[in-house]
Amino acid sequence: MDFSAANVGLWNVVVQFGIIAATVLAANALRRNFPIIRNSLMPTAVLGGFLLLILRSTGILNMQLELLEMITYHGIALGFIAMTLRVPEPSTMEETGRWVGVRSGSLIVSVYLFQGLMGLLITIGVGYTLMPQFFKAAGILLPMGFGQGPGQANNVGTIYESLGMTGGRSFALAIAATGFLWACVAGVIYLNILRRKGLIRGNGYEEISGSVTIDMFQHKDEIPVAESVDRLSVQVALVVLVYLGTYLTTWGLTSGINGISPAAGGSVNSLLWGFNFIVGSLLAMLLRFILRHLKDRSIMTRQYQNNYLLSRISGLAFDVMIVAGIASIEIGDLSGNWTVFILMSLAGGLGTFYYMKRVTKILYPDYYYEGFMSMFGMMTGTVSSGILLLREIDPTLKTPAANNLVTGSCSAIVFALPILILIGMAPKSTALLFTAVAIMAAYFIVLLGVTLRLGIPRGRSASKG
Repeated sequence: MDFSAANVGLWNVVVQFGIIAATVLAANALRRNFPIIRNSLMPTAVLGGFLLLILRSTGILNMQLELLEMITYHGIALGFIAMTLRVPEPSTMEETGRWVGVRSGSLIVSVYLFQGLMGLLITIGVGYTLMPQFFKAAGILLPMGFGQGPGQANNVGTIYESLGMTGGRSFALAIAATGFLWACVAGVIYLNILRRKGLIRGNGYEEISGSVTIDMFQHKDEIPVAESVDRLSVQVALVVLVYLGTYLTTWGLTSGINGISPAAGGSVNSLLWGFNFIVGSLLAMLLRFILRHLKDRSIMTRQYQNNYLLSRISGLAFDVMIVAGIASIEIGDLSGNWTVFILMSLAGGLGTFYYMKRVTKILYPDYYYEGFMSMFGMMTGTVSSGILLLREIDPTLKTPAANNLVTGSCSAIVFALPILILIGMAPKSTALLFTAVAIMAAYFIVLLGVTLRLGIPRGRSASKG
């Protein structure tokens, strides 16, 4: 085997990850040494992502786009698996209300519907006035790009392009890219406003330095440090094992669905692979339950999960994923159909911001800002951007906000199933398009009612903010 630089396949991944590492360190140095950057609450990962995006877009660095997309895709699952494997600890904060996962899931899908209705009102209005030839069902791409991210935007955009929408895939990816910018730029600006008002505290270096204690690192009955296998190796092995199970489970489900109904497989399978982090989180919960059961029955005498190390693994996965996600944005996708694109982008960003502010104030009164920022980040970008904003005000993920993203996304799969039918139905004819709009409006009202019903604790009121 050739171990020299001539073997591109051997060294390319190392070089690409080395560039990402150098970018993160450069961004960290910029934030530490320039108060204007540090005081802006711009997270290091976001700053690094935009630095790498500029260098890649200008041709200064030759980054492999496919690798950046893979890092973003796998980083979500690995980060959430590591976070879910952590042993639950008694929380100092009581969760408000019941059916937490259900209400977060209904909130997520209600935002999909809200974004879809805004998008369809724009595309139908423009299609019947300024641009009669425009693909009127394209408004559904707004929740696909903002709410579900580039993966689903790419899939649905490709489908719509095959049904007659010129440049559908590029338009959808442009919407997704703009949504991510809304999450990062608008989210960071709002965090800065909250900090200046004294409503939140910035994630400053002074607050983190020296905060790790022995109690945080070593819990009772854990495997000892002086073990034949390194403790970090055990944590990585658990995470990778669950991710292997995630692949096998998702592959089995999609193969089974294809065998029963290829038509259903074409609609559902991309959703399963796109939301593989949910399958991974469920399997992580199952493994955590099995390990706890074995320990309770004295079949196993040690606790193998270490919460501190698992948190560091999830933090690493999210940071690298954020850098790769921002750097993988294709500037060239922001082209064509500018009128509709600008209207949808503004409506999606502003509409989602004000809708989330009103509803999360009711749903998460004990941790309103954490709940709002995490959900706003996810519903305009991806799960990674939600975690990104959350970690600026909740760096150790002590509030239930991060878990709401996982449990809510699990419930959202069930609530979102009717939307899959509407995605395929809307482009078929004018009558079906307006039928889809009516169904979406009715379903939105129902889900909003469910969300508010489950979100208001008796005898309490939402916090101010």
